[in-house]
Amino acid sequence: MQVFHQLDEVPAEFGPTLVSVGNFDGVHRAHAHVLKEIVRRAREQGVRAMAVTFEPHPVRILRPDSELKLITPTTEKIRLLECTGLDAVLLLPFGRDLSLMAAQQFAMEILKEKLRAREVHEGFNFRFGHKAAGTVEMLAEFGREMGFDVKVYQEMKLRGEPVSSSRIRKLLRDGNVSRARHLLGRAFSILSSAGRGRGYGTKYTVPTINLSRYEELIPGDGVYITRTRVGQECFDSVTNVGNRPTFGEESFAVETHLLNFHPIELTAETEVEIHFLQRLRGEIKFPSIDALREQIARDVKKARRYFHLVKLTW
Repeated sequence: MQVFHQLDEVPAEFGPTLVSVGNFDGVHRAHAHVLKEIVRRAREQGVRAMAVTFEPHPVRILRPDSELKLITPTTEKIRLLECTGLDAVLLLPFGRDLSLMAAQQFAMEILKEKLRAREVHEGFNFRFGHKAAGTVEMLAEFGREMGFDVKVYQEMKLRGEPVSSSRIRKLLRDGNVSRARHLLGRAFSILSSAGRGRGYGTKYTVPTINLSRYEELIPGDGVYITRTRVGQECFDSVTNVGNRPTFGEESFAVETHLLNFHPIELTAETEVEIHFLQRLRGEIKFPSIDALREQIARDVKKARRYFHLVKLTW
């Protein structure tokens, strides 16, 4: 899959294309449905399938006080988009000029002239152009004038719940990683590197790996059954997200206990990827270290039973 970071990087002869424009945060089931349909139709027509997205997320420019946390940082989003079979992704730099571009100008200059779009596929609530004035109805009208078709997808629901990035963000903030997993179509994960902790795990409870600082979305405070990749090795694990109140002065951390642990050489560059499978409990302040140790033993027992029952294939 080709990745273009500027409109000017797209070769003049790249089109015709079938296109979807969006933020694609999470690349969830609804996104995947649209993109795989684009890929299928592009193959039938012998043209290119392309996603157009933005860097940074427009909300971070238009509403900087919103403190938006992303489900998928850009590198992970690109990896997931590639899994749909797309031929290319265009990462449009989102700044003042693009934010002021009128909807009709966007359709003409980007979709028609640069990408030579034959079809544009969008969700029912897609908005574009300055002040998000453009609707799918307007896009369809522009398409009739400019020579491309517009396919609109209705809201996807699973068991009555809408599949959307905003809904998934709320579920994750609430710690409901199981439900988020259902809407995403995969376990939610975070990717960073090994960080330095305070040594509480090794000294008082069980050996843990701490995640270095992570700026995007993290599930709500609590204890989770997880699967953790450290470098090239994968481990069943239990992960605590929170402030470790039992140890006095609170300090936020994401720390993971590897169930099938063996000594690992860790450096600041070692990748650590944590997949969140199920929430065990909220974070608790225990009256003593012994009480915490006993609870961790119960958490580990539940996690081992979970992995035994589901027989995860990795």
